[in-house]
Amino acid sequence: MLRETASVAVQEALSILRTLQPPRNRLARFEKASGFVGASMYYAKEAFIFLFMNGPRADEYLETDPGERRLSQPLAKAINLLEEAAKEQEPDALFLLAEMNFYGNFSYPKNYKEAFRRYHDLASLDGNGSAQHMIGFMYATGIGGAAEPDQAKALMYHTFSALEGNTKSQMTTAFRHHSGIGTPRNCNEAAYWYKQVADKAIAWSRSGPPGGQTVQKDSYRVADENGGVYGEGASVVSSGAHANKAGPNSDSHAAFDDVLEYLDLMSRKGDLKATFSLGRLNYEGSRTMKRNLKAARYYFRLVARKYWAKDGSVITEDSGIGKVASKAAGYLGRMSLRGEGMEQSFEKALVWFKRGLTNGDALCQYELGLMYLHGFGVRKDPVTAADYYKEAAKQDIASAQTYLGQLFLDQGDIPTATRYFDLAARNGHIEAFYHLAEISNNGIGRERSCGMATAYYKLVAEKAEPIHSSLNEANDAYEDGDMERALVNYMMAAEQGYESAQANVAYILDGHRSFLSLDSLLSWKKHRNSLRNTMLALIYWTRSAKQSNIDSMVKMGDYYLGGLGIEADMEKAATCYQTAAETHQSAQALWNLGYIHENGMGVEQDFHLAKRFYDQALETNQEAYLPVKMALIKLRVRSFWNTITHGKVNSIQPEPDNKKNWSFSEWMSNFLEDHHPYYNTADDDDFVDPSSDPMPGGDDYIDDIDESIIESLIILGLAGALAFLVYYRQQRQNSHRREMERQQQQQQQERGGVPAPPIQPPAPEPPLPGQQPDGGFFPPLGDPNYEQWIAGGVGH
Repeated sequence: MLRETASVAVQEALSILRTLQPPRNRLARFEKASGFVGASMYYAKEAFIFLFMNGPRADEYLETDPGERRLSQPLAKAINLLEEAAKEQEPDALFLLAEMNFYGNFSYPKNYKEAFRRYHDLASLDGNGSAQHMIGFMYATGIGGAAEPDQAKALMYHTFSALEGNTKSQMTTAFRHHSGIGTPRNCNEAAYWYKQVADKAIAWSRSGPPGGQTVQKDSYRVADENGGVYGEGASVVSSGAHANKAGPNSDSHAAFDDVLEYLDLMSRKGDLKATFSLGRLNYEGSRTMKRNLKAARYYFRLVARKYWAKDGSVITEDSGIGKVASKAAGYLGRMSLRGEGMEQSFEKALVWFKRGLTNGDALCQYELGLMYLHGFGVRKDPVTAADYYKEAAKQDIASAQTYLGQLFLDQGDIPTATRYFDLAARNGHIEAFYHLAEISNNGIGRERSCGMATAYYKLVAEKAEPIHSSLNEANDAYEDGDMERALVNYMMAAEQGYESAQANVAYILDGHRSFLSLDSLLSWKKHRNSLRNTMLALIYWTRSAKQSNIDSMVKMGDYYLGGLGIEADMEKAATCYQTAAETHQSAQALWNLGYIHENGMGVEQDFHLAKRFYDQALETNQEAYLPVKMALIKLRVRSFWNTITHGKVNSIQPEPDNKKNWSFSEWMSNFLEDHHPYYNTADDDDFVDPSSDPMPGGDDYIDDIDESIIESLIILGLAGALAFLVYYRQQRQNSHRREMERQQQQQQQERGGVPAPPIQPPAPEPPLPGQQPDGGFFPPLGDPNYEQWIAGGVGH
C-alpha cells in the first residue's frame, strides 16, 4: 500500500470511528435534583447501581494483555484499515492506534504494551513530540508494565519532546530539574523550561476577550472532600485552625445546593443581595456549578432595575440599593464588553460602567480604565486609564493593581511597579506573578534570584491549566467512578508537578486507609485492589510532601514505619513525623511522635518526651482528646511500673518549678530596688490616651467612681448602726420593766394576796449650787436673772 493510499485508509477509518458512540460508564453518577422527590430518585438510583450493577468487569484494571475481545463490525473494519496503514509507516495511523490502545477510545480494549510499541514506532519515525511525551510518561511511571520504570530515560524522552515544543513535556522537564528527579537539581534549567510554559500561559491569557481569559481552577485534592487523608478531624485540612468550628445550625455545614435554594428563596422575597449573589455564582461558576451566563444576566438586570429606570434616572435614593445595583452594573458592563451571554457592545458597556461609577464601584473603575487604555469605544487615553486604575487599585482590585504596575514598569519605576505586583499577587493574579518572575529572572532593579524566578514561573505555568493539564478529565472520571481513567490523568498532571495531582494519585493508590476496609468485606470490590500500588504511592506521597503537604509527610512516615512499598526504616519514619510536627498543624504527627518515643521505635525510648508530644497533640487539635487521654493513661501505667522496677527508660517527671523561693531579705531587697513594681506589669491599655480611645465610655467607669457615692454609703451605714442601737436600747428597757412587774406579782402571792408596797424610787440627790428646782441651770421666765442670761451675762 502506498503512502497516499495509507492516508486515504486513515481518513476512511476516521469517518467510521466518528459514527461510533462513546461508551457510557456504568458507574456514571446521576445529577442530583433539588427537592424531596428529586433527592429521593437520586438516592434510589445510586442504591440500585450499588446493589445490582457493580459486579466485576470482564477486564482487569491496568491490565497489559486483555486477550481476545470481540469488536463490533464497524470498529473491526476501522482497526484493520489503521493497521494496514501503519504497516506503511503512516504517522496518523500509528498515533491513532497508540491512543486507542492507551486510552481505550471507541470501546477498544486497552493494551499498554501495544500502546508503548506504537508510540515508540512513531517517535522513531519522525520524532513526534506527543509520542516522545507518552514514552517518557510510561518510563516514569511504569504504568501497566508496558516498560520498566527508568527515570533517566523518562527525562531523556521528555527533553526531546520539550525541544519539539510539547508543553506537557516542558512542564515535566522543568519539574524534574526543579525537584531533582532523574537528574541533579538545576535551578537554571528549571527556570528556563518553566519560562517557556509561562510565556505560552500569558499569551493564552491575553488572547481572550478584553480583560483576558477566564481562568477556572480544576486542581484540588479529592481526599479533602472527605475531610482529608486521615478523615474528618484527623487531617490537617479539617482539624485545628482549619476545622469547621461553626455551630450545628450554621450555614457552614450547608450543602451547595441548599445554599442556592436559600438564595433563590430570599431573592424571591426581594433581597437584592441574594439576587446579586445568584448572578455572581452563575457568572463565575465553580467546580460543582457550570457557568450560566444567561441566568447571570437575568439576575444582574433584576438588581439594576430596582435602582435605575430605562432612561437611566435613579428610582430610589436608598444608598444600600445603590451600592448593590452598582455592582450589578459592573458585571453587566463587563458582559457587554466581553460579549459574554450577549452581543459585544462597547456602547452599552460604557453606559453600565458610568452608572456604576456614581457609587464608586471598583469593577466599573477598572473596566473603564481598560477601555481608555486600549480605546474600546472611547478615545485612547493612558492618563485617564491610569486614574481609573489607581482608584480601583485602592479597593484591592488585583487586575487594576497589575495594569498599574505595568504602567510604572514601562516608565522605569521598578520599586513602585514591584509594589503593585506584590499587592496583586496576594490575590493570585497570573500576570502579576509573571512580571515578578521576569523581574527576578532578569535582575531588574534587584539582584537576580533564580529560586524566586522559578517559583513565580511555576505558579504562572500551573495557573494556565487548560493549555497542558489533564485535570479536568481526571476530575470528571473520578466523579463518574472510573478510577482507572482518573488515575492515569492524575498521574500525567502529577508528572508535570501539580501537588494536588500527586496527592490524588497517592490517595488512589494507597491501600492502607483503614483497618476495616470495605474492599475486604465485599468480594466484588476486591477487584479494585489492582489499583493499589504501595511503592508508587510512596513515590507520589514523597513528591507531594516536598511541596509542603503536611498530611503527605505524615503518610511518608507511616509507609516507612510499616514497611509499605519499601523496607521499614524507623529513623526515616521519625524524621518524617518530626518534620510534619514542626509546623504545629498536624496533631496526627505529634501523636505518632509520642507513640514512637513511648515504644522506642527509631528513637531512644523516653516516656517523659512521649508525654510531651501527646500533650502537644491535644493542644493542636482538641478533637484528639479521647485518643490522647487513652494513650496518656497507658503511658502513665508503663511509667509507674518502670519507676518502681528501676527500669532504664526515662519515666515521666514532674515539670520543674521555675519560680524561685526568695528569702525575706532577698524579697525586701528586690522590692526596694524596683521603684515601680506595679506600673512595670501594667498593660499597654492602661496608658492609652483617652482622646485616642476609639470606644470612649468603656470600662473606665470602674476606676472613676464618684467620691460622693462612697460618702453616701458611709453615712447610710452609720445611720443604720444608730437605728439598731436605739432599737436595742428600747428592747432592753421593755425587758427590764417586764421583769420588775413579774417580781411584784410574785411578792404579792407570797403575802397571801396583800398587795406589795410600791417600790419607792431612790431619793433625789441634793441640788448643786445654782441649780433650779426642775434640775436645770438656766433661770426660768420671770426670774430676775433671766434678762441678764438673755443678754449673755451669765457668769458676769
